[in-house]
Amino acid sequence: MLVHNLLVIYRSFKRYKSTFYINLIGLSTGLACTFLIYMWVQDERSFDKFHTQGDQLFRIMAHHQQTDATKTQPDVPGLLAPALKADFPEVENAVSTSSGSVKASEIMSVASADKRFKAPARFAGRDFFKIFSYELLEGDKDRVLADKSAAVISESLAQKLFGSAANAPGKSLDWEVSGLKNKVIVTGVFHDVPPNSSEVFDLVLAFDFFEQEMVGKYAHWRNYYAYAYIILKKGTDLAAFNQKIKNYVKTKAEDSRVALFAVPYSDNYLYGKYENAVQAGGRIEYVRLFSLIALFILAIACINFMNLATARSVRRSREVGVKKAMGAGRRVLVQQFLGESLLMVGASLAVALLLVWFLLPLFNRLTDKQLAMRFDAGFMLPMLGIALLTGLVAGSYPAFYLSRFNPAGILQSKIKTSAGERWVRQGLVIFQFCISLVLILGVTVIYRQIEFVQNKNLGFDKENVLSFELTGKANENREAFFAEMQQIPGVASASVAGFSLGKGGWTQGIDWDGKPPGSDFTFHQVRVGAGALETLGVPMAEGRSFSKNFGTDKTGIIFNEAAIKLMGIQDPVGKTVRHYSGEKQIVGVARDFHFNSLHEAIKPLFFLYEPADATQALVKIAPGSERETLARMGAFYEKFNPGFPFEYTFIDQDYQALYESEQRVSVLSRFFAGLAILISCLGLLGLAVFTAEQRTKEIGIRKVLGASVAGITGLLAKDFLKLVVVAIVISSPLAYFFMDKWLSNFAYHIDIQWWMFASAGAVAVAVAFLTVGFQSVKAALANPVKSLRSE
Repeated sequence: MLVHNLLVIYRSFKRYKSTFYINLIGLSTGLACTFLIYMWVQDERSFDKFHTQGDQLFRIMAHHQQTDATKTQPDVPGLLAPALKADFPEVENAVSTSSGSVKASEIMSVASADKRFKAPARFAGRDFFKIFSYELLEGDKDRVLADKSAAVISESLAQKLFGSAANAPGKSLDWEVSGLKNKVIVTGVFHDVPPNSSEVFDLVLAFDFFEQEMVGKYAHWRNYYAYAYIILKKGTDLAAFNQKIKNYVKTKAEDSRVALFAVPYSDNYLYGKYENAVQAGGRIEYVRLFSLIALFILAIACINFMNLATARSVRRSREVGVKKAMGAGRRVLVQQFLGESLLMVGASLAVALLLVWFLLPLFNRLTDKQLAMRFDAGFMLPMLGIALLTGLVAGSYPAFYLSRFNPAGILQSKIKTSAGERWVRQGLVIFQFCISLVLILGVTVIYRQIEFVQNKNLGFDKENVLSFELTGKANENREAFFAEMQQIPGVASASVAGFSLGKGGWTQGIDWDGKPPGSDFTFHQVRVGAGALETLGVPMAEGRSFSKNFGTDKTGIIFNEAAIKLMGIQDPVGKTVRHYSGEKQIVGVARDFHFNSLHEAIKPLFFLYEPADATQALVKIAPGSERETLARMGAFYEKFNPGFPFEYTFIDQDYQALYESEQRVSVLSRFFAGLAILISCLGLLGLAVFTAEQRTKEIGIRKVLGASVAGITGLLAKDFLKLVVVAIVISSPLAYFFMDKWLSNFAYHIDIQWWMFASAGAVAVAVAFLTVGFQSVKAALANPVKSLRSE
């Protein structure tokens, strides 16, 4: 019986070749998309899940209750972690690390003999390697960070510096950051941080050194300069523990308005977004989005299979009738048709895996991933499960539909397609194109928003401004370095600043006359040197910028317009405010500019004249001579600062990096929207072919009676185009709802215009017409003599 069914299935595939190939292409494309998205989703969900104590590992977060809003940050006092361990029996272990603002900006210059490298680094407490599962190749996790002069390096950095991990322990390193130098001894080597870690670093230094030497007198309970991680004892009630630690900072600083809470460490990557003390998503939104896209693309492919199978039901009906008349039960017929579906999906699975293998390098470049196909149970079982489910879903409706035919009616040629069945097929086509149109509209809105972001006037000049960290002699002899740098042909101006776009310190330590009692406001603070605002092209609204010609600038401060508006100071230039480091006189007011991404409204900000603490060099290059100027700068840098590589980034590149996630979503959305349209059109083509075959004699009669090719083409195409128009009407409000919600993540965004819907609809109509029209013209040009010969 099995051999017989396989033979019948083979003959069916061979007889209906066009249907077979349409289904093969549609299902294999849909499965390949689903597999790629599944691999991406699994990778995203695996971030930070490799730590052996992951179920007990938590990060301490802080709600900063301000007067106008609540700001949620992972930054906490460096004193917090050891205090929690000492005061709360639920805490089994705790460790402090340098905060994100420090870790993100501090790229260490590491030197060993004549080898110098820049390595991303972090400072961490002595139990860091006991809490986190970064595998040590060399060293004891209980002791590697016990000393202030200890350093633990990655395997790749050990190979660069010493040839191998085994050669590294006991060797000395010189490192430099923010003008501070220190000599450390390598006490351990760890395996390179895995790609599914949200934290990336090659060098771990002792937190004790960071706190004592770099934070110094500001290492107190009112300064938030660290991250705190804890291991909770098994069985601890997280909600009860969070209630206990909520007001803990207030016991150390009575005027604190900070509420603490702990979150699972592995949740941070996907659920890191908070709005007014409420968790508001994060990267999990994109995981959900692409999971939904995968489901819809697979649904489109399944719909094609079901539509084509039921459309050909009249041709298969005689086969069903004969088999039923010979005693075949409905169960046998269901098994046969499901078998056809599963074999079809099996062939599609093989093609899909080949497509995934071929497309994976491109997909990795688009997503900045390191995904790989693995032919083990963990990879293949989900793939087979998805394929099996697809086969059952796609084949179930045709199987039960075809097997229900009455043999008497079939053999008497009384089987007709009911209006209800036609409506089902048409509804499925509408559903396909609704999904495709929502994706097209989504792609259009995302593309326009990214274009808006790239072209918006940010309030400063980001073009042709590069930045690099001052290290070595360039940092020690700044005046000489900048004096010679500015003499290089093509260099328009140069200065220093202590920030990168989207990154920087913040403080609530500002007071002024008229500040409401008990209120707290957050300000971004940026340390700069003379000429920094001019180099960045930030215009002044009032007063002046910092200059070497004014000795009073060391106690000067420049606010942006948003800060002055928040403080309500009239005629601010010359007024005095109180900074946590002392009194400051307002020397100027800068025009508002977008310091952060357009996700956020312009925030209050001030500049301090502290060039010694500003370690980022800013250089403005005259337009038109970029390549030659960069070559001259590189040669000068190597001569002035031997042993240190000239590594720089352009400010506009840093700005684009703020929208890295959105740009990837834009690219992937275009990719998947194109595939959704392709699969939908394959189904439309199959139905058009079948319709033309069914109406062959009608077309022949119409041609004999004088109908034109254009008239017949329009007759065949109009029914399908009506379905596409209905899909446009249904999909437009759905697309508007989803894209309006996506745009709400930006404080500054485009408006959704009517022409976006019109253009998406025009694309869908044009593609559908080309798909159906080609087959319609072919049918209209056929010789009517052949179609009427049997009559």
